[in-house]
Amino acid sequence: MDILNNIESSVGNKHLLLYIMWDLADDVSLVIVVVDVNPYFWVEKANASTGTSDIDFEQFLQHVLAFMNAILLLNHMNYLAVIATGSDSCSFLYESLAGESVSDGEGKPPSKRMNKHHTPSAKIVRGLKDFVSKELAFKTERKDNGKRYSLLSGSLSMALCYVQRILRQDPPHPHPRILCFQGSPDASQQYIAVMNAIFSAQRLMVPIDSCMVGSQHSAFLQQAAHITGGIYMKPPHPEGLFEYLMMVFATDLHSRRFLQLPRPTGVDFRASCFCHKKTIDTGFVCSVCLSIFCKHHKECSTCGASFSQNKSSFVTGQKRKLSTN
Repeated sequence: MDILNNIESSVGNKHLLLYIMWDLADDVSLVIVVVDVNPYFWVEKANASTGTSDIDFEQFLQHVLAFMNAILLLNHMNYLAVIATGSDSCSFLYESLAGESVSDGEGKPPSKRMNKHHTPSAKIVRGLKDFVSKELAFKTERKDNGKRYSLLSGSLSMALCYVQRILRQDPPHPHPRILCFQGSPDASQQYIAVMNAIFSAQRLMVPIDSCMVGSQHSAFLQQAAHITGGIYMKPPHPEGLFEYLMMVFATDLHSRRFLQLPRPTGVDFRASCFCHKKTIDTGFVCSVCLSIFCKHHKECSTCGASFSQNKSSFVTGQKRKLSTN
């Protein structure tokens, strides 16, 4: 303590003292929660629900809000940011690092205008109501009842931009990680954007955790967890979602090294073609830019490279006859 007091007195402020103390704390986290609030998915899920083990959006939100409050209580220096994902847009709902929350309607981080007497849960719920109202308004304007996907690529991009903004500020920095609550199926049209976000997270050393609340798995988020070193899990009993969240996703990055956390048994590495945005098992890859196509093209639509027209180089399923010469 005498050393720390001498440092504080020599510097003249507590900035360096705070940096030393924070540097010794490996469990300080910045958790960016991406919540899938796509009304198309949740309405379809409510209509298709038949068993008592399934949960609706209200129950899901109660579990998630309790988990978010627990993150802030585990360490008084932990920070939380919440991003809502819809079918047409994504927006910030809460940011504890600034101490305030409320979406400005344009997806930008909130400004310091909220009443500080409001709890984080109340702020998040109010932001969710505004966000869902806008999503339903978009649905009414389009007047389409087709199958819609969530804008996962936009939410991941916003989360990574927020991380980059935090890391560019003066130290000390918390350890960032992203947690995705996803229910909607993967949109093959977003494959390129999602993979770019995953590789950006890998470069920033930001793990992407995923908790699936839908009926099917997500190949995008399986690859995200595999590449970035995150955790992917689909709870077998959704009614106990809060217990899964506390036992698996509440642990900080430092503590994970000492725990046996669940790992996926298999990862779907299938890609989507650049031409039709469809998931394929086999295809053609450009030797210059590594773009993937489901059919042979004379020219790469991404980099403009020309391909050979020699059809004998393609595998047709028949064995080639070896030359006897």
